[in-house]
Amino acid sequence: MRLVPAVLAPVLLATLAPPAVAQEGGGGAAAALLAKVQGCKQISHGKYRADDGAPANIPVCGGKGVVHWKADLDIDCDGRPSQVCNKRTDPYFQPETAFQDSRGGQLDSAALPYVVVPGASKMWNHRDAKVWGGGLAAVIYRGKVQYAVVGDTGPTDLIGEASYATARALGINPHPVRGGAGGEVTYIFFQGSQVEPIQSRAQAAKVGSALARKFLAGS
Repeated sequence: MRLVPAVLAPVLLATLAPPAVAQEGGGGAAAALLAKVQGCKQISHGKYRADDGAPANIPVCGGKGVVHWKADLDIDCDGRPSQVCNKRTDPYFQPETAFQDSRGGQLDSAALPYVVVPGASKMWNHRDAKVWGGGLAAVIYRGKVQYAVVGDTGPTDLIGEASYATARALGINPHPVRGGAGGEVTYIFFQGSQVEPIQSRAQAAKVGSALARKFLAGS
């Protein structure tokens, strides 16, 4: 098989990727949600790094039924192999996700918007904060909102990661090596929420819209 020149790899990945789906929330919803989580009541026992070698300056914040943080967005391509997420496109590819779909299979990063939470540690345990697999998060970037499920866990000292599908829906370059966004992404997790089945993108959008309206209506 003829190798694809490296310069064409991002174009090829975009061509092979599933069609992008419009964001569930526009600028008004994004602005309203961001206004609701201004400030930070830190609930983590320490702060996270965005990347290896970066300063540890990102706290996990909480209150009013949500957990939130502002970080970058690195691309998680793990889970079910696809044309755009596999060992050839991502040197760090892993064929498993921390949480599985309703049939016991791995989640599909290329098709399912999901977010990654830090692995449980003494600094912060997502389970204790009622943020668990299949929970619902609103991911906000430059006036756009994408509802996503909690689908994977990452290192215990790093924060700011989401699936290929999440990035693509937000207009972020989803390439697992050269993609991602800087520290302009806000993640809001609705505590105690659950999307069933976890792999249903439509159900996540429905649940997310309802939870966001309830959150915005609260005092």
